[in-house]
Amino acid sequence: MKSRLFWILAIIYSSLHHIGSGSTSTTLKRPRAGDPFDTFPKNFWQEFSSPFTDTPEDEELEVTETTTHEPFPFFADPYTTVNISTQLSSNVYLHCRVNDLQGKTVSWMRRRGEDLTLITFGQHTYSGDSRYSLEFEEPNDWKLLIQFANERDEGPYECQVSSHPPLVLLVYLTIIVPHVEILDERGSATPEKYYKAGSTIELQCVISKIPHPSSYITWRHGVRLLNYDTSRGGISVKTDMLPGRALSRLYIANANRQDTGNYTCMLGNDITETVVVHVLNGEEPAAMQHASGSTYRANIPLTMVVFFIVYIYNMLYAMVRPLQFQR
Repeated sequence: MKSRLFWILAIIYSSLHHIGSGSTSTTLKRPRAGDPFDTFPKNFWQEFSSPFTDTPEDEELEVTETTTHEPFPFFADPYTTVNISTQLSSNVYLHCRVNDLQGKTVSWMRRRGEDLTLITFGQHTYSGDSRYSLEFEEPNDWKLLIQFANERDEGPYECQVSSHPPLVLLVYLTIIVPHVEILDERGSATPEKYYKAGSTIELQCVISKIPHPSSYITWRHGVRLLNYDTSRGGISVKTDMLPGRALSRLYIANANRQDTGNYTCMLGNDITETVVVHVLNGEEPAAMQHASGSTYRANIPLTMVVFFIVYIYNMLYAMVRPLQFQR
């Protein structure tokens, strides 16, 4: 800055000098040899005759971005893969929460290997299976409802948002099939059970693999519901819902011939187990007689074998003993 100011003052001085000497030319000329301005750089006159701007070298220009972007849809939950378990025959919801949808469309699809089958598009259902439907819950939950879930419903489902690129939420559904077993008062499993008339029938129904019990355990004698039966009297049902399992006990006091038949333990309508109960008036069951006869007949060959071994031993002993005395 100081050098340029010096040059400007020098030019003003030179111009005044020329005016004072009667020169009428206003064109800037390079100084003559021996002129005190001879020491200036050779490009000084070219630089001075061009306009210039004195801008600080350390000052940066600020650029303000005025472009605004349209909000992009995103899933409200922080994950893109979900595992859901439900009990056989229960109703289950698959959730898909989307924020800033901005007019885009949400679809549910079923994946089988490389194939995708459209289930819902927006709020319309396109599946031929009436158990599938779309229920939208404010403000952002696009829920797929599957009613009476069965083992064929198990597998991956995709919630897709028609953005570019598309957003995909993968939901894997697992169907848990409870295991049902009927035990007697000793805790033994048997397809048939015999009771004497006047005794108490006691059956236990043990159900395991129950993630979320959605219905009560019921007992039936044939087609007759026993849980709330007051016509006979002496019937009691006690059920305990435990973590991941259930235990139900059936008691029938003073059993008689009319209590003979099939007894079924049921969880819902699809999870069942049956045992056959026989009530006897002192006679021995035909099945027990058959079992006893079979045991007796099975023991006859063993008795003969033992007798034969003893007989052979005695004969050999009788032959060897005289030889020992001769020695």
